[in-house]
Amino acid sequence: MTHPALYRLVREVRQIGLEHKLWSPGDVIITAVSGGPDSTILLHILNEISHDPDMKLSLVCAHVNHGFRGRESDEEAEFVRRLAEELNIPFELGVFDVPAYMKESGKGGQEAAREKRYAFLHQVADKHRAQAIALAHHGDDQAETVIMRLLRGSGPSGLSGMRMKRKEKKVELIRPLLRMNKNTLVQACDQAQIPYVIDSSNLLPKYMRNEIRMDVLPFLGQYNEQLSHSLNRLSEIMAEEDDYLHSEAERIYRQIVSCGKEEMMVRAQDVADLHLALQRRLIKLILNYLPLGTDDGDFARIEAIRKGTVQSQPTTWTLDLGGGARCIREYDLIRFVSARAESVIPHYTYVVECFPAEVSVMDTGHIVHFTRHEAGASLSEMLPEGKDEAVFDADGLEYPLTVRSRLAGDSMRIFGMNGSKKVKDIFIDEKVPPSLRSRIPMIADAAGRIVWIPGVRRSSVAVVNERTSSLLRMRMERD
Repeated sequence: MTHPALYRLVREVRQIGLEHKLWSPGDVIITAVSGGPDSTILLHILNEISHDPDMKLSLVCAHVNHGFRGRESDEEAEFVRRLAEELNIPFELGVFDVPAYMKESGKGGQEAAREKRYAFLHQVADKHRAQAIALAHHGDDQAETVIMRLLRGSGPSGLSGMRMKRKEKKVELIRPLLRMNKNTLVQACDQAQIPYVIDSSNLLPKYMRNEIRMDVLPFLGQYNEQLSHSLNRLSEIMAEEDDYLHSEAERIYRQIVSCGKEEMMVRAQDVADLHLALQRRLIKLILNYLPLGTDDGDFARIEAIRKGTVQSQPTTWTLDLGGGARCIREYDLIRFVSARAESVIPHYTYVVECFPAEVSVMDTGHIVHFTRHEAGASLSEMLPEGKDEAVFDADGLEYPLTVRSRLAGDSMRIFGMNGSKKVKDIFIDEKVPPSLRSRIPMIADAAGRIVWIPGVRRSSVAVVNERTSSLLRMRMERD
């Protein structure tokens, strides 16, 4: 018969599992067990629930020997193996030389141990085709986590603390004990006479989490006797608000962000129109999708992008995001590009000798059409329709024509102006984004005169007038 102390916890965890959909009938759950009171009683609780007629969960007990404490670690592993055997639960053991891995990787002890531990748990989950990995984090762990992240200057995502349920590598990480405090779990073990072991490393002050547990929380507890409860309540509130802001950012992302190959684009004004909180959220989401993972320490990077985006003066700038990725502002366009996004278009020249003609310009997505025909009855019939079309007096051009890439020092005689102007300055005046300039072809005649920059400006060469008898019409389309 189940001891009343254990029964109360089983009943509470059963309700939490139902409320948060932590498991479904027939699920395989890998339970991480260190041998301490928290994970030991978690295994007992899940074992009781696994025998519910309408649930029938399959459990696997997983233990990691990190190689930190020699014989003590070996004894803990043996303790957990015997516990799993007594409960008739399959046992998986991972043994790692974490100190050696720390030297190899340069990572700290807790980070290196966590990396090896989670990699092993996911490996076991794959082996057993598990739906979830159960972790024994409790309310006191949550309070410590919130304090640690508060000290780091975390935002809502960090202050949300650990989640009751979170998907990682297609497996749910579940924390059924997250609403309970440590004393409750230890007392239940003692009352139900459930043996457990004590990890001596939990008492070492060299780890930040241990210092917070042994020094910071007791000190702050002088001002709030319910400090752990208050911090847990804060994490729950922040988790819900964080989820809401994330969903809003996702919705806005779908509305205003355009995705291309290896890049994402958004209009600066669209970002400026958002609430400041959503501006930051959207930028963080874009960086995560690029992918350039962000954490709470990336506030400066996110804020630099945000401020550069919402400034009202149209401008161009580039910000290195690391890993070869960049954020580029080109007037009202903000582009987030990966290292592979920017391709160099090689120099090209196409000769146009006969009409009608069609030139598909390599790697630019542009097609230029040429047609020659007799002039119409009135001058208005000869006018172009928009900047993607230009009409010339065919007899005022020298042939053959060429469609070529831009060259350094290119200039053009501007229609309606005296003299010529550098193509670079024309692009600046027309606010053509720098990233697009190399993709715009130049149309020149046999005299070397640039007569048209498609979509931008035409020259003063071969202007149509009342005496024009033959027209050459040029039109650019984007495929």
